[in-house]
Amino acid sequence: METQFNIVSAQSNIDWVGKKVTGSHNGTIAVKEGAFTLNNGNLTGGKFIIDTTSIKILDVTDPATNAQFAGHLASDDFFSSQKHPEATLEITSVSGKHLSGNLTIKGITHPVDFDATVNINGDVLIASGKIVIDRTKYEMKFRSGNFFKDLGDTLIYNEFELTVTVTAKAA
Repeated sequence: METQFNIVSAQSNIDWVGKKVTGSHNGTIAVKEGAFTLNNGNLTGGKFIIDTTSIKILDVTDPATNAQFAGHLASDDFFSSQKHPEATLEITSVSGKHLSGNLTIKGITHPVDFDATVNINGDVLIASGKIVIDRTKYEMKFRSGNFFKDLGDTLIYNEFELTVTVTAKAA
């Protein structure tokens, strides 16, 4: 029997961490909508939409610096949020705790693999997992050592981490 669980946006969240030579930055990004498909109580697929316009930076407390940084993340150097306000993750296969899928950012799609924990309690599903993404695959080349030389302390590492926690309710 197939069941659909719809994501509850207000109870779902993505924490992001981006690292550079001199440290790291972290923040949140919102899950806009989505759903999981289960067959006989086992996760078989799903798709969710991420709101790239909702990126927040939590570790920069100065309002002007924070606004400048947020504007930069929204720019074409990174997420191009005006042109591409949504990113999507579609789960294509599930094997135990291992999920495979397609991640689309800026209209560019690449496969991703990650481990997730899925707990179902009655009509509520809570899923969590960590996804490591190479930003350069999505045309985010700003201060990448792959594309620019002699960056020194200004180098930003290519991989960033998303820790995803989503709550969904049976449809």
